[in-house]
Amino acid sequence: MSARAATRSPAPHLPVASVLPLLGLAHLDRPFDYQVDTEQDAAARPGTRVRVRFSGRLVDGFVLDRLEASDHPGRLGWLERVVSDEPVLTPELLALCRAVAARYAGTTTDVVRLAIPPRHGRTEQAPTLLAEPPATELPVPETPDTAAWSSYRGAAAFTELIGAGGPGRAAWQALPGEDWAARIAELATHAVRGGHGVIVVVPDQRDLDRVESACRAALGDRVVALSAGLGPSTRYRRWLRVLRGTADVVVGTRSAGFAPVHRLGLIVVFDDGDDSLAEPRAPYPHPREVAVLRTVETGCALVIGGTSRTAETQILVESGWMHDLVAERATVRDRAPRIAAISDDDRQIARDPMARVARIPAIGFDAARRALADDTGVLISVPRRGYHPSLACERCRTRVRCRRCRGPMFADGPTSPRDGSPVAITCRWCGRGESSFRCAECGDTHLRALTTGARRTAEELGKAFPGVPVVTSGGSTVVDTVEPGARVVVATPGAEPVVPGGYGAAILLDTWAQLDRADLRAGEQTLRRWLAVLTLVARTGSAVVVADASLAVVQAAIRWDPVGFAAEEVRQRAELRLPPAVTMVSVDGSASTVGEFVRSVTLPDTAEILGPVDLPGDARPPAGADRPGSVDTATGRIERVLLRVPRTGGRELVEAIRVAQVHRTSTHESGVLRVQVDPPTVG
Repeated sequence: MSARAATRSPAPHLPVASVLPLLGLAHLDRPFDYQVDTEQDAAARPGTRVRVRFSGRLVDGFVLDRLEASDHPGRLGWLERVVSDEPVLTPELLALCRAVAARYAGTTTDVVRLAIPPRHGRTEQAPTLLAEPPATELPVPETPDTAAWSSYRGAAAFTELIGAGGPGRAAWQALPGEDWAARIAELATHAVRGGHGVIVVVPDQRDLDRVESACRAALGDRVVALSAGLGPSTRYRRWLRVLRGTADVVVGTRSAGFAPVHRLGLIVVFDDGDDSLAEPRAPYPHPREVAVLRTVETGCALVIGGTSRTAETQILVESGWMHDLVAERATVRDRAPRIAAISDDDRQIARDPMARVARIPAIGFDAARRALADDTGVLISVPRRGYHPSLACERCRTRVRCRRCRGPMFADGPTSPRDGSPVAITCRWCGRGESSFRCAECGDTHLRALTTGARRTAEELGKAFPGVPVVTSGGSTVVDTVEPGARVVVATPGAEPVVPGGYGAAILLDTWAQLDRADLRAGEQTLRRWLAVLTLVARTGSAVVVADASLAVVQAAIRWDPVGFAAEEVRQRAELRLPPAVTMVSVDGSASTVGEFVRSVTLPDTAEILGPVDLPGDARPPAGADRPGSVDTATGRIERVLLRVPRTGGRELVEAIRVAQVHRTSTHESGVLRVQVDPPTVG
C-alpha cells in the first residue's frame, strides 16, 4: 500500500463511487466501484471526469453514481484524481449513450467518446463563460410568421404541438425552392417560445452555416453551432454553454444529436440520406437513429426532413410511428421548375456543333441559351470533380491502375488523353504520378477518359458560351453563393452555389456515373442529389436531366415525387429482403477472424448468413487493417459476411452480436474486426 493510500480516509457521506472506465472493451463495459476520500468528496459528483487505476494503469472514466456501500466483496481501490468537477455526463446523456450502444451492438464507452468532446481545462474556468446568464432569462423571441408552413398539410396543428412540448413526429418533405433553413428556424422559435430546447442536425458545414444564420436571426445568442471543424477550445466552450443552460438551441453536424440541451423539446434532422452523416467511428450510429432513440427516451418532438426521402424514414411513416408533413400535389407542381429528360445519345445533339462540344443535348443547350438571354444563371451538374477523373486503355478499355498500389489513376491537366501523347497521371490512393503509360493487358500507350470532370466541362462550356463567365465549384474550391446574372456554374454534387432568385436553367450531365453504381442506395442517392440541384432552379426556370426518361428515378424527378419513390424502394427491398426492411449486420476482417466470430454468434432461428465475399472496393477497411495478421497472408484480402433477420428479430440478433463481442474481447482473440449494424452500404 502506498503512503498516500495509507493516509486517505473515506468520505463521510456516500464514500463509494460507481465509475465507468473508458476501456473500450466489450467485456469491461460496465461500472466499477472505487473509494472516494474526503478531499474528493465535493468534486466527485455523478457525471464528472475522473482518473482511476485499472489493472495497474491509469485510465479515464466518469462517475455514474455515489453509493453508501459496494457489492464488491474485495478491497476497493481509490479514485486517483477528479479531473474536473463539471458534471458532463448527465443522466439523460448516459441513458442515450446506453440506448445507442444497445442499438448498434457497441460499447457505452465508445458512444460516450462520440457524445462528449475532449476537455479543455482553461475553458471551464473562463470568467466570461461562468458569468453568462441562463437561456431562460433571455428575451422571449417574437411569434414567427408561419405563412410559409400553410402549404403543408397538418402543419398548423404540428407547430402548435411543438410549442406545447408535445411528442409530435413528422417526416417533412420540403417543397421545390423552399427556404428550408428559414422553416427550421420557425419550428425552433415555436419550441423556444414554449420553454423548450432544440437540436438541429445537418450534414455539412455549408448547411450548418445556412441554418445557423437563419436561427440566429430569429433567436439571437441562445443559438450555438457545434461541428468537428471547430478547434478544441471553441468546441468545448460552446458545448459547455449548452450543458450549463446558457444556450438552448444547437445546430450542428453528426455529434450534435448528443448535445446536452436542457428541456429538450424538438430535434430536427435534415437531409438524413447525405453520406456525410455516416459516422466513421464505432459503433457507427446514424444521427437519424440517435434522434429516434432520444425522442423515445425524452418524449420530445422529431422532424426528419429534406428535399428527398430515405427508405428508413419512409419505413417510420408506414409503420405509423411518424406522419407525413407534405404539400398537396398541385402546390408541388406549381413550385417545381419544368423538368425534361433526354438521353445523351439522342440525335438532337448532332444538330448543334457547339452543343456537341459541351456534351449537352440540344434541348438543354436551348434552355441554357434562354436563361442567359434572360440574364439568369445556368447550373451544370457534373458528378466528378477534376479534369479526367477516370481513365482506361484506348485499345482494350482496361481501367488504369497504379503499378504500386493498384489504386485508380486520374489526369488533372488540360492535355487530352486521346491525342496519343504522354499524359501525366496520378494515383488517387498513394498519390504517385506517372509521366508515361503502358497498358498491362495489351501494351497500348494511349488513354481514353471514362468520365469528364468539372474542370474539363467548364473549359468546354467556355467555348460553347463565349463571353459568359464560368464558375467552377467542387473539391477543394467550393463556392457558397453567386451573384444574380448571366453566368454558367459548373458544380459537383453537394457543392452547388445558391443564387438569389434561383437559376434560370439546370442541366444534369453524366448521370450514368451515379445510376450505374453497384450500391443498394444508388437510386435513392441519385434522386436526392438531383432534387438538391433542381430545387435551386426558379419555378419559372427549366431543367434537363440527361438520362433515359423511362427509368423510375428519372420519372420521380420529373414528377417531383420522392415520397412515392421511397415507398417503392421500401416495397422492393422488402421483396428482396434488404435493409431497412430487414435488420442486417456486416462483419469485416480476415477470413479466419470473420469465420471464427460468426461461428461464435448464437444466431436467431430466422437469421441468414450471406457470404463471405471480398470487401467492396469502395468500402472503408476496418481500422487497423494495415497491421500484420489483419488480412489473410495467402490472399491479402479482407472479407465480409452479412447476417440478416426480419425486423422483428433485429434486437435478438444485435444482442447475440453483443454477447459474441464480449466473449471475443474477454478471451483476447487477435485479428482486426469491424461489426456494423445496418451498414450504410452493402454493395
